[in-house]
Amino acid sequence: MGQLSINIRHSEQGDLSSIEEVLLDAYGQYESVLPAAYWEQYKSNILAAINSDTTKARLVAELDGAVVGSVFLFDSSELAYGNPELDIQSPIIRLLAVSRKARGHGVATELIRSSARLALEWGSETLHLHTSDMMDSAVRLYERLGFERAFDKDLMNGETLVKSYRLKLKETALLQA
Repeated sequence: MGQLSINIRHSEQGDLSSIEEVLLDAYGQYESVLPAAYWEQYKSNILAAINSDTTKARLVAELDGAVVGSVFLFDSSELAYGNPELDIQSPIIRLLAVSRKARGHGVATELIRSSARLALEWGSETLHLHTSDMMDSAVRLYERLGFERAFDKDLMNGETLVKSYRLKLKETALLQA
């Protein structure tokens, strides 16, 4: 694959339908592995997050002028999940998504790198995210980029263990590149 130019920027109001399309395409791969009722709830939660007023930043990734990826950042576990008991008081990545046709070009890495830079600019020492084993390729990416398990911030969603990962911003090689 040739190297493509990826442009990461803050989203604009006109990007919302493109973000929805990317999210539904990216997360749609799980529709066939989740029970129908769980998928419908998951999809509903994804769509509700697009316009959430608790989101601190929404970033989009463009290839050739088309939005092919997005990520949302929140200031805390209370704002990200409505879960103050989790006690994460630093930025959290949610709903990192890359359209299936744009995968393999480093889009997710650049969205994460930009998120980490923003979190550092905001004065944070760590960047968090949560994921499950169902998203095994994402887990491999996070670990390759330097995220470490934060077992104390894991949570349960029904019977699913939602694993927490933390990136130490001042130590990560991700921001040296």
